Amino acid sequence: MEECNCCHKTKQRSEAEYKLLINRLNRIEGQIRGIKGMVENDAYCTDIITQVAAATAALNSFNRELLSTHIKTCVADDIKAGKNETVDDLLSTLQKLMK
Repeated sequence: MEECNCCHKTKQRSEAEYKLLINRLNRIEGQIRGIKGMVENDAYCTDIITQVAAATAALNSFNRELLSTHIKTCVADDIKAGKNETVDDLLSTLQKLMK
């Protein structure tokens, strides 16, 4: 079965980048499970809020790492190849992050 690349873009990541991203996501997933456990165990509201803030910061850090790599690789390569529409895509992505 052939893979259709017309509907979505993909990116080949190095082993190091892949491991870094997956490790960060695994930690975030653990934080979310911990927050769920706190709710299930009737933890105090401000304790939960503190953990949610930590998970939010971890997600923001993940986004910064991914965005940095995206700009250094995908965006830079596309601009060098004359695909200037990638800048519009980047701007759209940045607007989503700033909501």
